Amino acid sequence: MTDSVNTQSQPAGGTAPLGTSTASTSTAITSTAGTSTALLTDQYELTMLQASLRSGAAERRAVFEVFARHLPHGRRYGVVAGTGRLLDAIERFRFTPADLDFLGGAGIVDEPTLAYLESYRFTGNIWGYSEGDCYFPGSPILVVEGSFAEAVLLETVSLSILNHDCAIASAASRMVTAAGDRPLIEMGSRRTHERAAVAAARAAYISGFSATSNLRARQQYGVPSTGTSAHAFTLVHDSERHAFMTQLDALGKGTTLLVDTYDVARAVRTAVEVAGPELGAIRIDSGDLPVLAHQVREELDQLGATSTRIVLTGDLDEFSIAALAAQPVDGYGVGTSLVTGSGAPTAALVYKLVARTSGDDDVLVPVAKRSVGKPGRGGRKWAVRHRDEHGTALSERISLSPPEPGPLDRELLVPLVTGGEITGRASVTDARERHRDSLAELPPYALQLSRGYPAIPTVFEPDGDEG
Repeated sequence: MTDSVNTQSQPAGGTAPLGTSTASTSTAITSTAGTSTALLTDQYELTMLQASLRSGAAERRAVFEVFARHLPHGRRYGVVAGTGRLLDAIERFRFTPADLDFLGGAGIVDEPTLAYLESYRFTGNIWGYSEGDCYFPGSPILVVEGSFAEAVLLETVSLSILNHDCAIASAASRMVTAAGDRPLIEMGSRRTHERAAVAAARAAYISGFSATSNLRARQQYGVPSTGTSAHAFTLVHDSERHAFMTQLDALGKGTTLLVDTYDVARAVRTAVEVAGPELGAIRIDSGDLPVLAHQVREELDQLGATSTRIVLTGDLDEFSIAALAAQPVDGYGVGTSLVTGSGAPTAALVYKLVARTSGDDDVLVPVAKRSVGKPGRGGRKWAVRHRDEHGTALSERISLSPPEPGPLDRELLVPLVTGGEITGRASVTDARERHRDSLAELPPYALQLSRGYPAIPTVFEPDGDEG
């Protein structure tokens, strides 16, 4: 069962900035139950399984962790996203008869391994940072405990989902900060893989975007959707005036008219002539956007359309949005930069074994890579966000034993899967609110777009003290 959102018919921040087709979420949320995710994996997961079944290590209790060794260059925080999608994927991680026939027929694994996969179910425990929370280098955003065989099979699908969604959510959060109170629409479906587009819309909404252009994201996750017309609609009509009149007749005066197909100034005058001063919004998708925004606002006001909003689109990112802060703009649409993580299309997360049992002893022993450039920290981790008396985060404190948080501290890991059962599923609305709260507890310089260090240090106890 997929996670869902329960929102109002308009996106957060007010009236839909791109017209009258914003979704209400009364539409039933679809389920993706029954679609196997087991082959969304790398072959080496199965070859490791086969070899560990032979050695006997497959049944050793093991702990894997997902973390980032670093943030994208100059970023000050990351955003956890994709947890709900991952829980859905784990729930559907079953090897179907067709999957097993493929694996056996292709000679990928042997018969004992096929027999194991036939009855595979993850029966272990998973903890993680709540979706929407912020994270920093070394944050154990996912902790997976089970037999080695059960847990190792989840590596690829976990990283595939989390690396993508965390990257998008992290970029989206910076864009929302840059936009201030102005709403943002995610509109990158035509710039990425069709399924990635749905995940990107979900991640962007968690980080504060108001709506998406993607209808599957509305259907599957309840993300508000919006949209009106493209340049093709204007070009297919005999004149711009005819196109505007047709759109107004179909969608009403609250719609958004695209005014940069030919001449922006003339289009604005035509738009107000045919719609009157009640026209909802105009959209500008090209040209010198700061100059055009100022000129169009003056023109609209002179024509009496003082409440008509101006929406800008066209290769925007967090930096160009910030540069438009002083201009008379009412909203933005962002596509390519968002769905590519604004230069960081992956969150650089890794899934590493950090502890295992040895022999007949059920005591977990820390294990870690020691290779140059990619060292690890062994041992199952716990995490607490240490805060001051004002609720401002001071550090991320990572320990090898259950923490004893102070009255101002916040424990970060929550149960997601217990004994193989999903226990931590939350709505997209919850994740959206959590991100807002998590961002609010960071020090002010965390929100700066200029390059800098992580907003708070990660302290591994008892390795060091907070500086």
